[in-house]
Amino acid sequence: MKIFVYGSGAWGTALSMLLCGNGHQVTLWTHDPEKAAAMVRTRKNPALAGAVLPRELAVTSAPAGAEEAELVLLASPSNILRRTARTAAPHIRPGTVLVSATKGIEAGTDLRMSEIIRQEVGDGCPVAVLSGPSHAEEVSRRMATGCVAACADKAVAELVQKTFMNDMFRVYANQDVVGVELCGAVKNVIALGCGVIDGLALGDNAKALFMTRAMAELANLCLRAGGQRTTCSGLAGMGDLIVTCLSGHSRNRQAGLLIGRGAPVALALREVGAVVEGYYAAASATELGKKLEVELPICQSVYEILYEDADPGEMLHRLMNRDRRSEFDYDWDKA
Repeated sequence: MKIFVYGSGAWGTALSMLLCGNGHQVTLWTHDPEKAAAMVRTRKNPALAGAVLPRELAVTSAPAGAEEAELVLLASPSNILRRTARTAAPHIRPGTVLVSATKGIEAGTDLRMSEIIRQEVGDGCPVAVLSGPSHAEEVSRRMATGCVAACADKAVAELVQKTFMNDMFRVYANQDVVGVELCGAVKNVIALGCGVIDGLALGDNAKALFMTRAMAELANLCLRAGGQRTTCSGLAGMGDLIVTCLSGHSRNRQAGLLIGRGAPVALALREVGAVVEGYYAAASATELGKKLEVELPICQSVYEILYEDADPGEMLHRLMNRDRRSEFDYDWDKA
């Protein structure tokens, strides 16, 4: 299959390498001609340290290369995905399968990534989502990974599943695009908050409490937005939450760690040295929660730390002292 990948960051590069290994004819696009030339010459990408690009992987800065593709993968950071999709749109043929590998919610519109792609490219192409617990560094080294391919059209979901799956990259089909995308976006906010907890040296108990209750509010958000609560217990939800909150690879956790240790937010974001998706998602998720009238106290607290200079310790104190409630919505009269 001919595949064109827009987005030469770590994730787009790792997926390009995976697809090459699966026998597909892959072209990786970057907007920077100098970067494209350097990658062709060195077979390396600074965004993915230690990885050697396969010889069969083509690299280009010409977006028109997508015109012959049967599948187009979009893997740009969430804050520039619309721009990338707009660049790609004139070169995508009707009927081409589009796959979003970007996690986030657009600021100002509260749109999910697949909605942005559809808005920019039009309704002539099916759009699927690839998500799950998957650090680019480990995927590029062929370490065992599991993801989900989500699309309302079962045939498209299964096509994406077949295209990406191999003996070290297991893919499950899923129909809940809304739930998969919201999990992928909001888990970055939660991971940033977990980093703050680690930076404050509050211990494992606090982190377990934070993660579990954050997952509960994420499930409520998914349900209200039209997704399925069960998605939150799968790879796109709990799986991605675990890997992003606990791993040293996680940029979101690293940023939170620095903030918890006292670094100003702007400095923490610069120190990480790459896009911290949770920073953008905190604002978008909080706004979406208000629009859908879903209570998101944890996302709101992370938002206030990031955007309103709230004291992290005070935010935790406020969360711990919320009104008493049942863990689940029991009907006590029928218990």
